[in-house]
Amino acid sequence: MKLNVVNTEGKGVDPIDADDAVFGIEPNPFVIHQALLAQLANRRTGTAKTKTRGEVAGSTAKIRRQKGTGRARLGAASAPTIRHGGVAFGPRPRSFDQRLPKRMRRLAIRSVLSAKVAEGSLRVLDALAFERPRTKEMASLLQTLGLDRSTLVVTETSDRGVLVSARNLEKIDVLAASYLNVGDMLSHQNLLMTVGAVRQAERLWGGERALRRRAPLPELQSQPVAVTPSAPSRTRRRPTAPAPLEAPVAEKPAPRRRRVALAPAEAPAPEKPAPRRRRMAAASPPEASVPKKTATPRRRKTPSTPEEGAANA
Repeated sequence: MKLNVVNTEGKGVDPIDADDAVFGIEPNPFVIHQALLAQLANRRTGTAKTKTRGEVAGSTAKIRRQKGTGRARLGAASAPTIRHGGVAFGPRPRSFDQRLPKRMRRLAIRSVLSAKVAEGSLRVLDALAFERPRTKEMASLLQTLGLDRSTLVVTETSDRGVLVSARNLEKIDVLAASYLNVGDMLSHQNLLMTVGAVRQAERLWGGERALRRRAPLPELQSQPVAVTPSAPSRTRRRPTAPAPLEAPVAEKPAPRRRRVALAPAEAPAPEKPAPRRRRMAAASPPEASVPKKTATPRRRKTPSTPEEGAANA
């Protein structure tokens, strides 16, 4: 793609060819948002801290007795419910760092540059140099180019003359192309880059880096290693022990067959016992074999006196 170039007087010069992979892609807003959040989170120091009830200095004695006063029950003066006491769930020192993959970071930078070109907020300057630092010259240059709002000036390398000339101007910042980031580009309305800064951006984020997904593996070239004969040493070497004989590898025994238990022979089914009454009758001896008991006649008592006889009659 073509980028228009102007000089310090605001007149157009020959346009330059720019890499479409850096200045002509479709911006990815989701990656830009993720990169901006990661950059803002990495700026946080994470040193905020409050004291808990165990860290507050003071007595731990009970303020008043538990019952009988009619008031609320209180413990130590360092409780979070009391003024000047500890904080229950306050901030603690922690790290807010977010690691952003390299390919996402590069895609976010290319997306912001492409968005600046699409909006017309990118201006390319043929050269930017001062004989000595002068804030007045930098202010007149920006006014000539029509950059009256916040502007980020990007140079090819770190230039102290440009930096000193612009540091007293409001909403004007200077940055080298190698330090270009998403946060600084989004926080300024305009972007002023030199031709050298454009080429540096193409070398950093364009070309093969923008097309390939991953770095190729290095090719390993197999070269024969030259073996040089070493000089014989005068030290007496100890005889090396002979290598132990390798024991014959024992063959693994065949797996033992699992014995299958044979089913037992079917036993004859037991006879059903006779009912209880029948069993009892069978157990008793036959009636014929049991002698019947005969009743013996009772002898009549003879009266010894006539009165007993009359009573028995």
